Amino acid sequence: MIWLGLTITLATVGALVIGFLRHRTRPLPVTGWLGIAAFAVAAVLMLRHVEPFATWFTPIAWTCYILVADSAVFAISGHSRLRDSPLEFALLWLLSIPLWLVFEAYNLRLANWTYVGLPAPGLARDFGFAWSFATITPGIFETSDLVTVFKWFRRESEPLRFSPTARAVMIAAGAAMLLLPVLLPERIAAYLFVLVWLGFIFLLDPVNHSVGLPSLLGDFERGHRDRFYSLLLSGWICGWLWESWNYKAVGKWHYVFPILQDYKIFEMPAPGFLGFLPFALECFTMYTTARWILRLLTGAGPAPRQGGGSFQRLDPYISVKPEPTSVATP
Repeated sequence: MIWLGLTITLATVGALVIGFLRHRTRPLPVTGWLGIAAFAVAAVLMLRHVEPFATWFTPIAWTCYILVADSAVFAISGHSRLRDSPLEFALLWLLSIPLWLVFEAYNLRLANWTYVGLPAPGLARDFGFAWSFATITPGIFETSDLVTVFKWFRRESEPLRFSPTARAVMIAAGAAMLLLPVLLPERIAAYLFVLVWLGFIFLLDPVNHSVGLPSLLGDFERGHRDRFYSLLLSGWICGWLWESWNYKAVGKWHYVFPILQDYKIFEMPAPGFLGFLPFALECFTMYTTARWILRLLTGAGPAPRQGGGSFQRLDPYISVKPEPTSVATP
């Protein structure tokens, strides 16, 4: 199963490299080359069990990858999150920590994974955890940006409308998905983490849509599917990268949920890789909601409303800016 995992991971990386080479319009920035070099060095030192690379390879690798992905997006489109909005990018890193801690809180009850090979509790351990969690949402978003600039998915499709009743049902279903794993006996709840991977999408995306924030429902109603598909593919890509980089590290996680433990690829039971697809959608919906709440709490005013091209220039979740609209001259 390890060879299967390596084959899929290498094929995934190969597809990204080919996509970049086909679509780039300018050289890869220096930050991208630095990210590649740093990753290569870190990987060698991790395999040689040199600290801190052996223990904290995951956050080191993801930091390098995010730099490379952001640089690749810039080399293709001339825009990227880090270059266009560095403060928003820093906030993305910071908010990623509490957003992932939500899932850690669920794991305290459901016990689906555990960490091994880490330092004793203390400042170093806490810093390593914070750094690791801070890379999660940026990794998903940067990968989605990269897939978006490849233009693998058609942007315009048939609009799909959702009635207020349908949105209310989604919110109720999302709330039920998130409550059941907490309310049911632990022996049953241990099998229900899939509900957590889906619940926040159904709970929060209709809310985001109702207040005019970026949302999947809003995209569907305007006939846009590219963000949805790009996020799904981002989850698939990041899932294989996460698990492959985790496998040989000293500091790592083990999945212990009671399903198909004899059919693991890396440390993940094979069907578990499907969970990364909705997880990427959850990262989007949760960050959108968290960013909106933070704006309200800090008095920054409401977030820009979802709409046309003018909104996309303000949308912190899309790095690719629209082409300028031509204006006819008299």
